[in-house]
Amino acid sequence: MGLLSRFTTLIKVKVSKLLGAAEDPRETLDYSYERQLEMLQQVKRGVVEVATSKRRLELQKAKLQESVNRLTDQARQAVAAGREDLARAALERKAMIQQQIADLDQQAAQLDQEQAKLEQAETRLRMKIEAFRTRKEVVKAQYSAAEAQVRIGEAVTGLSEEMADVGLALDRAQEKTEQLQARAGAIDELIATGALEDFTAPGSTTIDRELGQITIRESVESELAALKAQLGPAEQPKPLQEGGQS
Repeated sequence: MGLLSRFTTLIKVKVSKLLGAAEDPRETLDYSYERQLEMLQQVKRGVVEVATSKRRLELQKAKLQESVNRLTDQARQAVAAGREDLARAALERKAMIQQQIADLDQQAAQLDQEQAKLEQAETRLRMKIEAFRTRKEVVKAQYSAAEAQVRIGEAVTGLSEEMADVGLALDRAQEKTEQLQARAGAIDELIATGALEDFTAPGSTTIDRELGQITIRESVESELAALKAQLGPAEQPKPLQEGGQS
């Protein structure tokens, strides 16, 4: 049982922590303000209901007072007619109605007290709600300003998730650019050394390359013959004899 209780408490703590992290204080303040307005409306309805009840009592009292006046007249007429029994019955009826009027007056006095209490409560609650509303707007403005400062600070320092993603994308782009630059440099070096032919350059077909090689050989042979002619027969090296002697 103790383990289950601790497990339940742990779950409540975790849930409360998650809700606290996701909670927006501005929404909480607005919700509290709306709840207070609902309470104020309930108090106002209570005042209206009490006032309505008082009005019903006043109407009922007015009707009873009319009955008292009528019975008084009837008792007077009965005495004048020598009907003391009728006068007595009318006066008894009058006394009962007067007792009802007294009860209504007592109820009306109680309703007056209730109405006064509700009106005082309404005044206090309205003042409290107005003060809360002013404070709420100040706190919301402060929270929004602080939130904006945090976002600006995170954006400047790169601590925000958005800026972190941008930074990672920039690093990846820079890395790929360097890889492409290195590859391009290696290809240029291979082309320059002849290890890799540039098939896109002018005259890079197979026929052009073979003709170029023939031209080079002919140029070499022609230059070699010219050098031999310049040296003459006497300066030309003698051919090697057998046994390695000249």
